[in-house]
Amino acid sequence: MSAFPDLTAAQWSVLVIAAVFVGIAKTALPGLATLSVALFAAVLPARESTAVMVPLLIAGDLYAIWMYRHDVDWRTLGRLAPAILVGLGTGALVLWRIDDAGMKRMIGIILLLLTAATLWMMRRRGRRDPGRGAGTARTFSRSPVARWVYGSLGGFTTMVANAGGPPMTMYLIASGFDVMRFMGTQAYFFFLVNVTKMPFQIGLGLTSARSLGLDAVLLPPLVAGALAGGLVIRRMSTTVFDVLVIALTIASSAFLLV
Repeated sequence: MSAFPDLTAAQWSVLVIAAVFVGIAKTALPGLATLSVALFAAVLPARESTAVMVPLLIAGDLYAIWMYRHDVDWRTLGRLAPAILVGLGTGALVLWRIDDAGMKRMIGIILLLLTAATLWMMRRRGRRDPGRGAGTARTFSRSPVARWVYGSLGGFTTMVANAGGPPMTMYLIASGFDVMRFMGTQAYFFFLVNVTKMPFQIGLGLTSARSLGLDAVLLPPLVAGALAGGLVIRRMSTTVFDVLVIALTIASSAFLLV
């Protein structure tokens, strides 16, 4: 791309793949978004990577909220909102105080521990037991402790590392959401969170004409990924979806340790 002479063909290939992953993540497999963050960070400096990622995430969110506009659980989002806002604010306050690599490793460890604890809790309480599962999942989703732990971590990690996916993913799975309600609720969650992040990003001086130019170039592969994800998700059972999403959540959390 002549407008970006400092980027090689190989680097462009990585960015295009990362943009496709963002699209798929928004309509089918949420865990791929954090892998996209890792790919962007491998090519671009940390501040520029963040600046490019957030508008792309919002673009993917817009497609997802239209696609899943009939599947969102507004009550769940309303219950999570206060904790998410606290997490976002805390993340903005500490973003410039702590070493970037050290922060990401710390978040990776926290997310892996959170995922392990959630899976242990689901196994212990027998979420998959037909006789107890639905009631246990509803009890979890209504728990103030669960809302504050997962919601605040979701806001904090998405602000400092664009890694809010694992907390939200584990919260919705533990709450017993089916595939479509899961995707609809998380689509609106990330749209609202990412839009909220933009003023912070602009205030920190991250957004530039160059970053927006990169966003414009990478928008078509993102849309292609979103379309592909939309075709896949409608053929996927809840059981297969849960397994894939949990595996991607673990992988994306582990990526932060590298």
